[in-house]
Amino acid sequence: MTMSQLLDHVAILFFCVLKASSLHTFTAAVYEHAVILPNATLIPVSHEEALLLINQNLDLLEGAITSASKQGAHIIVTPEDGIYGFNFSRESIYPYLEDIPDPQVNWIPCNNPNRFGRTPVQERLSCLAKDNSIYIVANIGDKKPCNASDPHCPPDGRYQYNTDVVFDSEGKLVARYHKQNLFLGEDEFNAPKEPEVVTFNTTFGKFGIFTCFDILFHDPAVTLVKDFHVDTILFPTAWMNVLPHLSAIEFHSAWAMGMGVNFLASNLHYPSKKMTGSGIYAPDSPRAFHYDMKTEEGKLLLSQLASHPHPTAVVNWTSYASGIEAPSMGNQEFKGTIFFDEFTFLELKGVAGNYTVCQKDLCCHLSYRMSEKRSDEVYVLGAFDGLHTVEGSYYLQICTLLKCKTTDLHTCGDSVETASTRFEMFSLSGTFETQYVFPEVLLSEIQLAPGEFQVSSDGRLCSQKPLSGPILTVTLFGRLYEKDSSPNAFSDLMAQGHEWCQAQWDSTSGGFLTTADLD
Repeated sequence: MTMSQLLDHVAILFFCVLKASSLHTFTAAVYEHAVILPNATLIPVSHEEALLLINQNLDLLEGAITSASKQGAHIIVTPEDGIYGFNFSRESIYPYLEDIPDPQVNWIPCNNPNRFGRTPVQERLSCLAKDNSIYIVANIGDKKPCNASDPHCPPDGRYQYNTDVVFDSEGKLVARYHKQNLFLGEDEFNAPKEPEVVTFNTTFGKFGIFTCFDILFHDPAVTLVKDFHVDTILFPTAWMNVLPHLSAIEFHSAWAMGMGVNFLASNLHYPSKKMTGSGIYAPDSPRAFHYDMKTEEGKLLLSQLASHPHPTAVVNWTSYASGIEAPSMGNQEFKGTIFFDEFTFLELKGVAGNYTVCQKDLCCHLSYRMSEKRSDEVYVLGAFDGLHTVEGSYYLQICTLLKCKTTDLHTCGDSVETASTRFEMFSLSGTFETQYVFPEVLLSEIQLAPGEFQVSSDGRLCSQKPLSGPILTVTLFGRLYEKDSSPNAFSDLMAQGHEWCQAQWDSTSGGFLTTADLD
């Protein structure tokens, strides 16, 4: 046998072994963690005191990791800020940070904990992964020294990053991601100079990772799916629910469907800050989700997913809607506000009907039939086509069917959590100028509707049967990334964003909103 033939045989053997060892399905776990917060102080604590708090949270995470492993989970995701909490200044978070190396160094901290200095958090996470034979996704802080030779070096001589890490089932560090899109006021951290696109391969698919507020922007979130073709997104988050369109389970499941990927979202559990909502989402339907504003307890979710989800059909989001002539509605339209954005609304006055409402270049079309038209509830069809400029700057096109808070039309767009009106059918579409549209269906009591609706290839979001509960909102949430403001324009939004935060003071028990409140 020649050397060339030998190499061919080796290559074929390697391919066969790899194929045989790959899994068609895997068990995913996410943990919604009731985080233990540090004492409210801007004075830095000692490293020892910081480690005490970290280990309190890790003790709770260890219980979830061990339980997930015993139930056959291959990977578990834990939340952003889940190890040390939030409410930090740049100085006060420093004792909680570790130097996290590039995964290319081929390092198992559990076996060699002092290779990169003092790294007790990475050591413990590595040992938890190794001892339980499970991939662990966690969020911690990274520190990197710099000096005057770097013109961007912060005055304190170091970069601090909000960082996701992944340890494989042998305890090896296989991924490190520095959060790109920092939330308003997340001043304790720096954004990397360029967006990081982080992926890693396993026997159960290709994974990508990003953090919380990143989901609203193109990089790295869309890039991971469209250019790097990941199967599953890992998503640590500290997300405050903002109704009607940005509650965690609602938007994250919609993103999974819109992008055609598995999505593992792990949120903090902190009800007084409106933080709850974790889930395991497949492209076709949620597999498991959790929303709980009533208790203070964490929650472990597990579900089986396809390692390589079937490609979803291409949707032409404007195909159906562009063929409908928009009738003149006279003076029946009115303005209303959702999360500081001015929508154009039209009241649904009958038990069934066909309605159209337009704003700028976006026309939204709705066909519906209610089980009954209640006198104590009002629903509207709304459209928004514009740049959102509160906690960030991002261009939206939104078509939405939603319940108003009361029968007063001035309350349309306000947060509402319960409804009584059941719909036998709905079909919602719009003349979107983007391929990035995320379909949301949210039912009374903040519940999802798995398997009860679908998106057609011509861009209609349709019910498949009478829904199992009353509707809060049915929404097509479109993102036009190319119309976002430049990064330099973000500083102009700070004053307006802080006004929004101030307005929330009384709406959260315990005080002021922080970087973790939406991001």
